[in-house]
Amino acid sequence: MKKKLAIIGAGIAGLTLANLMKKKSDHEFMLYEKQESLSLDEGYGIQLSTNSIKILNEIGFGKISNERIFHPTGVDFYNIKNKKICDLDLTQFNTDVIKYTTLQRSTLIEFLKDDVYTQHLRFGKKIKEVSELKGKVLIKFDDNTNDLVDIVVGADGIFSNTRSFFEKKKNEPKFKKAIAIRTIIKSKSELNISEEKISIIMGKNCHLVIYPVNRNKDLNLICIIRDKKYNPDNIKSLVEKVIRQNSNFEKVFENDLKSWPLYFTSQILPSTNNKVFYIGDAFNGFLPTLAQGAGQSIESAFELFNLVKEESPDIQKIYFQERLKRAKIVRKRSNFNFIAFHFSSPILQAIRNFFMKFLIKRKSFINSYLGTVYKN
Repeated sequence: MKKKLAIIGAGIAGLTLANLMKKKSDHEFMLYEKQESLSLDEGYGIQLSTNSIKILNEIGFGKISNERIFHPTGVDFYNIKNKKICDLDLTQFNTDVIKYTTLQRSTLIEFLKDDVYTQHLRFGKKIKEVSELKGKVLIKFDDNTNDLVDIVVGADGIFSNTRSFFEKKKNEPKFKKAIAIRTIIKSKSELNISEEKISIIMGKNCHLVIYPVNRNKDLNLICIIRDKKYNPDNIKSLVEKVIRQNSNFEKVFENDLKSWPLYFTSQILPSTNNKVFYIGDAFNGFLPTLAQGAGQSIESAFELFNLVKEESPDIQKIYFQERLKRAKIVRKRSNFNFIAFHFSSPILQAIRNFFMKFLIKRKSFINSYLGTVYKN
């Protein structure tokens, strides 16, 4: 039976679901975004492992110019002094057409918006009121427009406004007592790292991730630093904590810096309305230490799409159980990485490095730890 969907939020999750609905189903849908436009000037990078590339290929991701993306061959792990610990071969997860990919977030958003922008995307839409009418959901927006739909999909991020209208039990995100700082750098000469790989540099209460986002070798740098409070005016002093551990980082932090506090979702709660679903960070917000934020947004959109398309019975229960199982795996590994990357004790760092050298060459361990995520 043909259904009508309201997708709330035009980020990666919402746009992915909209593309799947547009290209692979007969269902009606409208994508609502509270901002007045899509942010296409965000040059920072994202990583997409093979689990998400496989899905994106179904909606034409292969048409993106190779100049605008990059396929790193592996991950190099370093200590804060730039001494290499070990490396991981990423090509073991690739096929000829499905490859681990890095790119700018704006490149992915631009691709996803192309086929839905004109007819299926409405800006400046913030929910004012919701109610049920004849077995459907009536959404009223604060610009005095409304929509009557069969399904509402909250895709509006970790601080989901959609949840506040449909859920009585709050699931407030929690501050991880860590700050993310991001910049784009053009040169890696001071750091002596490979431009073909992702570099993870681990220090005391901090770690850095550097990787190319296109064929021009523009390098995305994100630094996660533990700190009890977030003060955007205090970023220079946070950066100093990293530079004191290695003075070579002084130059890479000279460019424009963006910062934000890290939040995570402490509980994973089901929807209490069988007509309302949550995807992406609105379902669960992950720490970035497994690089699966964008990937899980894409996966959750795909999972929900398939259930809607197949008109699965008890769709709410099936979706939540499958998404919960998947989210727990990613969350557990992300949390473990967060702890391991930030050891302050030299003894713990030495033990971590010893086990990393040993385990990363064990195929059974890599398949268990990463393969279950990348090859979904």
